[in-house]
Amino acid sequence: MSQTVHARATIVNELGLHARPATELVDVAGRFDCDVTIRNGDNAVDGKSIMQVMLLAATTGTALDIECRGPDADKCAGAIVELIEQGFNEE
Repeated sequence: MSQTVHARATIVNELGLHARPATELVDVAGRFDCDVTIRNGDNAVDGKSIMQVMLLAATTGTALDIECRGPDADKCAGAIVELIEQGFNEE
């Protein structure tokens, strides 16, 4: 059964969504059987594309809207939110 899950997470790490955390986010999204869209305001990108995720230019304090669509949507959204809220383990 396919489902759509919406979530929101705020970037907390000091350097924001730079190359290493963007790669980590795409890696996490890629583990799940679903489509992932991440929005920063009006800018929506494919959460499984490193180039597109880098275009979000999300700095500390930026709230990202996450939409996952597919069989693993719930698990995927949870994993992405957890990764972001943990600051991509940069501390």
